[in-house]
Amino acid sequence: MAMDPLDAAMKASGADAFVHYAGGEDADMRYLTRFVMHDAFVFYKKRRLPGTIIVPQMEAERAGRESCAAVVTRTQAGLPDIVKKEKDPWKAAARMIAGQTGKTLLVSPTLPAALLRALEEECRVVVDSGTTEKMRAKKTPEEIRLIRAVQKRTEKAMALGIGLIGSATTKKGVLYHDGAPLTSEIVRNAMHKQLMDEGCRAVETIISCGNDTAFPHIIGSGPLRPHEPIVIDMFPKDEATGYYADMTRTVSKGKPSGRIAEMYEAVKEAQKIGIGKIRAGVPGAEAHNAVVDYFADRGFESDTRGFIHNLGHGVGLQVHEMPTVGPSGGPLEEGSVVTVEPGLYYPGTGGIRLEDMGAVRAKKFEDFTKFEETLVL
Repeated sequence: MAMDPLDAAMKASGADAFVHYAGGEDADMRYLTRFVMHDAFVFYKKRRLPGTIIVPQMEAERAGRESCAAVVTRTQAGLPDIVKKEKDPWKAAARMIAGQTGKTLLVSPTLPAALLRALEEECRVVVDSGTTEKMRAKKTPEEIRLIRAVQKRTEKAMALGIGLIGSATTKKGVLYHDGAPLTSEIVRNAMHKQLMDEGCRAVETIISCGNDTAFPHIIGSGPLRPHEPIVIDMFPKDEATGYYADMTRTVSKGKPSGRIAEMYEAVKEAQKIGIGKIRAGVPGAEAHNAVVDYFADRGFESDTRGFIHNLGHGVGLQVHEMPTVGPSGGPLEEGSVVTVEPGLYYPGTGGIRLEDMGAVRAKKFEDFTKFEETLVL
């Protein structure tokens, strides 16, 4: 039976325990504990033992119900007695942690610097290389089920947004809906409200139009216009589970320019090429470079214009996480969930992006995204 990755990392570093300190919204903490608390708290795991969290007394009952880790209160860990003598909160926390763990610690690379320095006064400290992040890259069947569930709700919201654009009329060079200009804000708010009603939270959903689409992360604002590309990129999170989905579609209300249509067809084909390359064992760089080569054959560069970002990225408890489907991407593992999102971007013309999300399987990419790709509405 394979050794637990954290145990293996501790063994390699000679550590007695692994320590992480963050709030429950931190992806690593949520993964390790399945517990969400606004304030930061301590997680530690000794070799060959389950993990433990140290929480305030007021959170102990809830933590016992919700967390997959064992629960110890700050009082049980001796903090009240420690603070009688040590007034520096970081040094007091470090002393409490050392009292529970041991003299050699492997610590998270995101540990606050003040806590790290305080722990170094108590213990021998080794900074981990990101074991938990690597663990998160390969999803369990249950995690994949949760991500697919978010994706279904994301597609419903995408259908709502595109439906608003598709049913709009044109007046004075802008789109109108219910007698008023149809804006990025109106479409975004409608999509966010639907997601909220279904237990998801979305922020910074991109609904950009025209030349703004040439810049991948411009959120977009103001009236939407006909015959121009409209990029809709959304990445909501399930409030209950913390898992994300991610998808993008590009549409135009009415026929766009010939150049935009040409770019759209190239991006659509590039996505097929990327999807066809992805399977377990294939480096993310190989899939990315296949798309770069295809774009080059079509006369599109991959530099500061044209294809200007990675082909994809991992999705899970963060919307951008390991693995990488880009120039530095290593072999993909079965069970990872990744996006495939080629794009072309030309200031003065506009941009196109299409993004699907799915799981890496032994022989193929299992696409979770079932929403159609149609440019002209």
